[in-house]
Amino acid sequence: MIQNLPRPKVKLAGEDGNAFAILGRVRRAMKDAGWNKEAIEQFTNEATSGDYDNLLQTVMKYCDNY
Repeated sequence: MIQNLPRPKVKLAGEDGNAFAILGRVRRAMKDAGWNKEAIEQFTNEATSGDYDNLLQTVMKYCDNY
């Protein structure tokens, strides 16, 4: 489901390092890129299934950092 969606561009460097802020910024970028609710929820479940490092790794798996 997620594999065929466009990779949103999200700025991580120099931004708030708070996990909730990152998650919100990425979810907003995904919505703006045309991701549907189910795909965003799938990403969110994967991103929040572990620690902060897991969150960052999951973001980098689905998004392009600029």
